Amino acid sequence: MDEVTPPPHRLLGGFLWPVLFAGVLALAGCSKQQTLQALFQKATPHEAYARQLHQAGLDGRPAGRTWLAAADKALRDSLVVTLPFAETGYFRPERPLAASYRYAVRVGEQVHVSLTLAPGAGARVFLDAFEVEPGRMPLPVASADTMVLDFRYRAENDAQHLLRLQPELLAAGRYTLKVSREPSLSVFPVQGKTDKAVASFWGSDRDGGARRHEGIDIMAPRGTAAVAAVAGYVTRTGETPLGGRVVWLTDAAHNEHLYYAHLDKQLVSPGQHVQPGDTLGLVGNTGNARTTVPHLHFGIYRGGRGAVDPFPFVRHTESPAPATVGPDRRSEFVRLRNAAWLQPTAAVSNGGSRSRTRLSTQEPLLVVGQQGPALRVLTAGGHVGYVPAKAVVSAKDAPLRRLNLADDKELLTGPASGAPAIGVLVAHASVAVLGSSKDYSLVRGPQNEIGWIVL
Repeated sequence: MDEVTPPPHRLLGGFLWPVLFAGVLALAGCSKQQTLQALFQKATPHEAYARQLHQAGLDGRPAGRTWLAAADKALRDSLVVTLPFAETGYFRPERPLAASYRYAVRVGEQVHVSLTLAPGAGARVFLDAFEVEPGRMPLPVASADTMVLDFRYRAENDAQHLLRLQPELLAAGRYTLKVSREPSLSVFPVQGKTDKAVASFWGSDRDGGARRHEGIDIMAPRGTAAVAAVAGYVTRTGETPLGGRVVWLTDAAHNEHLYYAHLDKQLVSPGQHVQPGDTLGLVGNTGNARTTVPHLHFGIYRGGRGAVDPFPFVRHTESPAPATVGPDRRSEFVRLRNAAWLQPTAAVSNGGSRSRTRLSTQEPLLVVGQQGPALRVLTAGGHVGYVPAKAVVSAKDAPLRRLNLADDKELLTGPASGAPAIGVLVAHASVAVLGSSKDYSLVRGPQNEIGWIVL
């Protein structure tokens, strides 16, 4: 197991750090064994860890309750991203949080999730993907923890998916998350070609609008090999008025039937087992394609659902843009140059959707992540969203004002009366006011300590 360094002895949510640390250390001692067990049980690693919190009595402690509440909130209040994307983030040991991202998927796509922890960040992190639909409980589709930093899963429906990322208690450090889409078919169905060769797509008009195109047309010279995109069995060959010479290949693993049409020649027989890349026939223009240039009509039919768009099954992989543009501002407090709305998506430059949270120029924002030119920030009120990096100033470099305290002030971890104290600033101490929210001010003390006080 990773070496765990005990945190300093200070109050956290009404109980001592060492008490919480002892409980978390007990969890860590058996985490790998229990994670391996979870891989063979219905419980996900996240669920197994939550059960361990309960068994250790930590779900009754403030930090444990906060961790569980953050996990639940992430399923109801997610940020919106477009695949592919990359984002850097920051774990805060004193405040358990969970990040969640919602994105659209198409049936047949393969989603690739990759998490990289910065050197020194030995935290265990849980990744859980869900299919989400209004009015329905999130449906788990894939789960992992940091025993598997890189995993893939296949989308079975056109849907909205949500990825939740949450570290274990007391986790600290930085990370980079990348999520992209890939083709789920292991081989493109025409040898030597890619999705750039697709000239006619799903849904295009056929026969003057009397029917719709139930597949994609892949342009290739006559005689080019049409190959098996998956391992499976040839279930049928023959010749039809529309498809000309055709081959049907069954992918039993996914209850799908792949349809190859307009072939010049068929080179397989029914019952034959093939591997990805094996030649099924040669591209031609037989059937109702006899007046067109040679191409392969490729279709996919799912058991019980009929034809589906094959393009997401073969679309090439796109790499996400760099996660960080400009300086790394994670764990830094910033303020806005001008009042603005907190955005639920990193595409903050298009003036699109906005959250209900209005941010003033006085409010300090903690940068907990970066996605390209956008910063993911945590507000004093606990809201999470995005602001443009170019729209902020460093609170440390541009304090609102400087003053000497008139009397002693308790330094708090948050802008609330119940927040744990991390120290005391004595009377006449010189402080820099980094921001304010309601009755509280974020200050930096003479020893560079940062916390909240009531002025």
